[in-house]
Amino acid sequence: MMRYYLFLFIIAMAISCQAVRIPKSCKIQTSEFIFGEAPFKQCHAATITELKDGSLMAAWFGGAFEGSPDVGIWASVKKDKVWSAPQQIATGIISDSVRFPCWNPVFFRSNGVLSLYYKVGPNPREWWGMVMNSDDEGKSWSIPHKLPDGILGPIKNKPIQLASGVILSPSSIETKSDEWHSHIERSSDGGKSWEKIEIDPQNPAKVIQPTLLVYPGGRIQALLRSNQNNIMESWSDDEGKSWSKLTKTKVLNPNSGIDAVTLRSGLQVLIYNPMQGGKEWVNGRNKLSVAVSTDGKTWKAIVMLEDQPTGEFSYPSVIQTSDNAVHVVYTADRKSIKHVVLRF
Repeated sequence: MMRYYLFLFIIAMAISCQAVRIPKSCKIQTSEFIFGEAPFKQCHAATITELKDGSLMAAWFGGAFEGSPDVGIWASVKKDKVWSAPQQIATGIISDSVRFPCWNPVFFRSNGVLSLYYKVGPNPREWWGMVMNSDDEGKSWSIPHKLPDGILGPIKNKPIQLASGVILSPSSIETKSDEWHSHIERSSDGGKSWEKIEIDPQNPAKVIQPTLLVYPGGRIQALLRSNQNNIMESWSDDEGKSWSKLTKTKVLNPNSGIDAVTLRSGLQVLIYNPMQGGKEWVNGRNKLSVAVSTDGKTWKAIVMLEDQPTGEFSYPSVIQTSDNAVHVVYTADRKSIKHVVLRF
């Protein structure tokens, strides 16, 4: 936890001492597949974290196809420039005769303990939240336990921990009536208990899978996937206790997963599938872009991670590591997970 407090302090100092600037360029330092051959047919929804020794750990769900009962959570570690073979670390096995698919793993570290949140259930309308912990940097994991009723955990993107110790976990629900609503799960006791805080619940827009960014003065921005052809946003000025009405950003997006991170410099980095407007909408998950901002209002696309005529490159997860590199993992045609390293 102290490491995260220091991280937030560095951000605050950097922002207060000098204006954050949009970089002139962004270099793709590494672009690689985490694995080639795999013991599953399809994979999706990766997450990534830095381990204490500087190595990386990625996880995703994999199985016959999304929603198949055999889908479990798989993981790989990159050490000495090599990714390890994928290993299954969680399943949805309930009993000898009952097994449900797993979904959307998310790494989060607090108090020195690495946690992996994920969902189990027949579909996103009926799944429930699970978590397991590791005190040896992912070499072994505790017995998974179910989160409290009504609490799903981070639905796709990583939580953040504020300087006060408050944890904000970005979450959402998809109902049987085909409604999508986003909320924040807030903990002030290190994750022992959670309060569910809605984000503009009366808004008819379908919004899910928030990602959270931090700004000077303690402001927090939630960027949300939506069915409005734009990424939507909401803001909090009270450590996530309340959130503003949802509004559209100017970033076009074809209702696909996004992720973002606040760098130590205060620069905001967004990874998303872009969309072009006009008489006809040109959209899809065959393109994946990086945009940056200093204020969360004006976003500048700075580099394309993928720009293919066809294919699916989706559900990014982004972090900044201790060496200031920015790491992104994402689905590559549901056949592999791609890892990209950016330098600003």
